[in-house]
Amino acid sequence: MKIIVTGSLGHISKPLTEELLKKGHTITVISSNAERQNDIEEMGATAAIGSVEDVDFLTKTFTGADAAYCMIPPANYFDHSLNLPEYTLRIAGNYATAIEKSRVQRVVFLSSIGAHLAEGNGIIKEFHEVENMLSDVPGVAITFMRPTSFYYNIYGFMGMIKQGFIAANYGEDKIIYVSPKDISEAVADEIVTPSQSKKILYVASDELTGPETAKVIGEAIGKRDLTWKLVTDDQTKSGLEAAGMQPAIVAGLAEMNSAMRSGKVWEDYQKHKPVLGKVKLEDFAKEFAIAYHKPI
Repeated sequence: MKIIVTGSLGHISKPLTEELLKKGHTITVISSNAERQNDIEEMGATAAIGSVEDVDFLTKTFTGADAAYCMIPPANYFDHSLNLPEYTLRIAGNYATAIEKSRVQRVVFLSSIGAHLAEGNGIIKEFHEVENMLSDVPGVAITFMRPTSFYYNIYGFMGMIKQGFIAANYGEDKIIYVSPKDISEAVADEIVTPSQSKKILYVASDELTGPETAKVIGEAIGKRDLTWKLVTDDQTKSGLEAAGMQPAIVAGLAEMNSAMRSGKVWEDYQKHKPVLGKVKLEDFAKEFAIAYHKPI
């Protein structure tokens, strides 16, 4: 199959590209960074250098492909001029146009846990609308891959961990984690699976409470007294704003975390639980320990 992979050589897209190439597929990787071209070509894929902000470029690149993996590139939450909802919907709209015009017939889109909710889910709210938007594209079989909470979000607590604690406005109950490697494997399997309709698939790797998370991370880094502290929504907002994050995004993150704490974000996942992936928190903790002990 001829498959388009967006996301350059990111956490998911690089292992996805490697896996699809290994299976003998012809892969084109979209990257906005021209410096990535050699790396992409050395893997055995074709590099398409351009931006997902450019709908004509997307349409041209998608044309003739059998399938496409689409994702919204990460945004800079510290950019105070960023309109995150508008950005998310604009990129999704570009994908919808390119998919329809190019007539690519099989798509896997990286959505999000909580996309079943139209409101009350913070910064992931727009993914509900994105799924509806892409579902309306005629002539395409699309799978919405809904990953849970990424392990690598724990890197955001690095400063706190060095002080001996993790503070968050969630974590009393199970946090459902996922590894990009498990996502890439799930996407690699799904994108070559024939389908005639819309599907929603969850992907997850491990389930632990906040205190259990702190115990695993603490043991990996040699801080066995590492604790997980439950803080209020307002305390979370104050901490993120003090770090320089955009206030609107801070509010969205706090609301999303609150929905995790209440269980709202996990409701649909619990009804359609997948088989957990191979990469456990203990595996991630080993990677985290390397970064933790790396000299500044």
